[in-house]
Amino acid sequence: MSNDAQPFVAILMGSDSDLPVVQGALDVLADLEVACEVKILSAHRTPDATREYVKEAEARGCAVFIAAAGMAAHLAGAVAAHTVKPVIGIPVDAGPLQGFDALLSTVQMPPGVPVATMAVGKAGARNAGHLAAQILALADGELAERVARERRRSAEAVAAKDRALAERPARGSSGSE
Repeated sequence: MSNDAQPFVAILMGSDSDLPVVQGALDVLADLEVACEVKILSAHRTPDATREYVKEAEARGCAVFIAAAGMAAHLAGAVAAHTVKPVIGIPVDAGPLQGFDALLSTVQMPPGVPVATMAVGKAGARNAGHLAAQILALADGELAERVARERRRSAEAVAAKDRALAERPARGSSGSE
C-alpha cells in the first residue's frame, strides 16, 4: 500500500439479492463520508476471484472488509482466511431458516481467523457500517468526530421521541383523576 492511499472499506456480497440488506451499511458509510466499494463475489462459485480481490484491495488501501452472505454464508470466513485486516460478517436472512444458518456459518470461525459477526439482516448491516467506521476512526480524528456527532444525533432523536410520547395522553386515561 502506498503511503498516500486513502483507507477504504470493501463490501463483498455473495449475490446481488443481498444488496437490499447491504444497503444499510452503504448508507451509514456514505453518511459518515467513509470511502467504500462493493463487489459481488462468492466463496463457493468464485473462490479464486475472491482471494485475488482481497489481496488487490489490500494493496490499494482497504482497511476493513465487510462480507454479507446468506444460507451457507462462507464468504466472510473465506475473506478472513486471506487477510489480517478486520473482517465484519453480515448474515443475510435468506432461505428457509431465515438467516439462522447464515448466522452460525458466519460466527463459528476457528481460533486465529476471527470474523466480527453482526446481527442477521438489515440492522446487522447498519451496525457493520458503524463498526467499520469506528475501526477507521482509530487512525482518523476527523472521522472519529463524525462518528461521535452521529451518536449524539441518534441520542437526541431518541430523547425527542420520548418527549413526544410524554406529551400524548395515555390511552384509556379519562384525565379526571
